[in-house]
Amino acid sequence: MPTFVQILDFIGTFAFAISGIRLASAKRFDWFGAYVVGLATAIGGGTIRDVLLDVTPGWMTNPIYLICTGLALIWVICFGRWLIRLNNTFFIFDTIGLALFTVVGVGKSIALGYPFWVAIIMGSITGAAGGVIRDVFINEIPLIFRKEIYAMACVVGGIAYWLCDAAGMESYVCQLVGGSAVFVTRILAVKYHICLPILKGSEETDGNS
Repeated sequence: MPTFVQILDFIGTFAFAISGIRLASAKRFDWFGAYVVGLATAIGGGTIRDVLLDVTPGWMTNPIYLICTGLALIWVICFGRWLIRLNNTFFIFDTIGLALFTVVGVGKSIALGYPFWVAIIMGSITGAAGGVIRDVFINEIPLIFRKEIYAMACVVGGIAYWLCDAAGMESYVCQLVGGSAVFVTRILAVKYHICLPILKGSEETDGNS
């Protein structure tokens, strides 16, 4: 029977796969291309994390990740028109995946005995790296490199997770608090147009002086 963390991982995989496939469909990819984009979105961050942690990536030992992506593709094919009518479809599924993958990455790193700063970085990589790969595949500037608060939401969630863990709280509480922190941070940032300052180039600086 899958553990709670594995269930979070599977849900995150499905959500991220839908976000990738949804964008691929907007770019008029064929079914195979959309599946590849969805799969890369779903497993990209976790794969990089596991390689850095010297662990075999989950999708190489369990086909459930490939199956989840296939189900996500079927979902988009069957309910594509409905998803398109929902203006925030991509944002909703992307934010869900971001939150769930962040807590999975932080929790796995802590369980392997890594210090908290490594866990926070691994959580951010797990949450954000798949989206970077997705955006590169569809020829878009990755969200992580725009003004939007994206990876920083992962950092906030990672810190919240670590604080709960350091306080001796149960793992499911840490996951709930950490995931909620990512989700709320991302929602509030978009709703109230909160963003990080843009680093100005030398030409802009000279022009303003």
